[in-house]
Amino acid sequence: MSKADLIVGIQWGDEGKGKMVDLLAHDYDYVVRYQGGHNAGHTIVVDGKKYALHLIPSGILYPKCKNIIGNGVVISPEALIEEMAQFEDMHGGLKGRLFISTKAHLILSYHTMLDKQSEQSAKVAIGTTGKGIGPAYTDKISRNGIRIEELQDTQALSHKVLEKLQNLKDKGYAVTIPTQVELKEKLDSYAKALLPFLANTTSMLWNAMDKNEKILCEGAQGSMLDIDFGTYPFVTSSTTTAAGACSGTGIAPRELGEVIGITKAYCTRVGNGPFPTEEDNQVGETLRQKGGEFGVTTGRARRCGWLDAMAVKYACRINGVSALAMMKLDVLDGFADVKVCVGYADKNGNTLDGFPSDLDSVAPIYKTFKGWDKTAGIREFDKLPQTAQEYILALEQFIGVKIAMISTSPDRNDTIFRA
Repeated sequence: MSKADLIVGIQWGDEGKGKMVDLLAHDYDYVVRYQGGHNAGHTIVVDGKKYALHLIPSGILYPKCKNIIGNGVVISPEALIEEMAQFEDMHGGLKGRLFISTKAHLILSYHTMLDKQSEQSAKVAIGTTGKGIGPAYTDKISRNGIRIEELQDTQALSHKVLEKLQNLKDKGYAVTIPTQVELKEKLDSYAKALLPFLANTTSMLWNAMDKNEKILCEGAQGSMLDIDFGTYPFVTSSTTTAAGACSGTGIAPRELGEVIGITKAYCTRVGNGPFPTEEDNQVGETLRQKGGEFGVTTGRARRCGWLDAMAVKYACRINGVSALAMMKLDVLDGFADVKVCVGYADKNGNTLDGFPSDLDSVAPIYKTFKGWDKTAGIREFDKLPQTAQEYILALEQFIGVKIAMISTSPDRNDTIFRA
């Protein structure tokens, strides 16, 4: 029986997981998205053409790869239908290549409204994308959610949604309540587009492993946004670590194989919350512009700073990472010096042991490396500038996990593989 491999973000998301999934997907029979919603995005560049994915797994670009949206994902029907449209003419369409778990939960318009109102009224805003992700997960956990399989009876579902809308209106929310006919018509359009793709995806994955087919799981966001182990409360609403791959698919822990962690050569964060290595200055702006650090989903400028190797080491342990992929090494080209956080100090200047639960009041302890001129497009490790090689090897020793893959441009082929 085969085991399912996993790609997981090691920072605050936006690490470049999409490129690595795309690069590796041709060796896999299945690519599975296991958590999150359309608040996340992968940008993949193939032969100079950009593809922006939000819900559909990155294996969709390969004709023989089956793609699964697992039960741990929350789905905006409108967002998914729009995303599906761009692949209708690719490789014969999506039928037989895209499968959606019947147990995945829906994000409807009132979830989006609740998300935006929550952000506006909060004393301390989280900085969400306002896509309705949090409220949809809240409904799921409170056993008040709507599974996508309920689209099989839009008559019953329309009455259920109308009841929810009325309850919200009674509580003082500014809700526009459609007629039952209008609502059913919209739900019917969702059903027509999505029901043909519903499947018992857990059974599919079990059968695939029994037949020794290869499975690659991909998550959204990053480990530092995990609901339990991230920088709470400035986190997302799902389990972004390797554990989420099990609960979001039905794959058992002992059935996970390689866990490949993705990190940038520097660090970024979207939204609010602690970010010890943030450079809110010209260094940060240079990283932002050179790295194209603007959100795929929202276009928001990302906060940028030096690599936090302490956070990477912490996330590698939580996820059981067996190999690291370092993205965007080329963005550091041209810096005279490159810094890496290798420890934290408290407000009194005392060095902290281990990784603290609260990063708000810590100061980074940096190790400085000599910079380099050019790594862009290089595909062999020994052809990298010597100082870039030293940077990678030092990080590898500090983190305790091999940096097995290094990306030197957005193109899928500009990647170094180290044996």
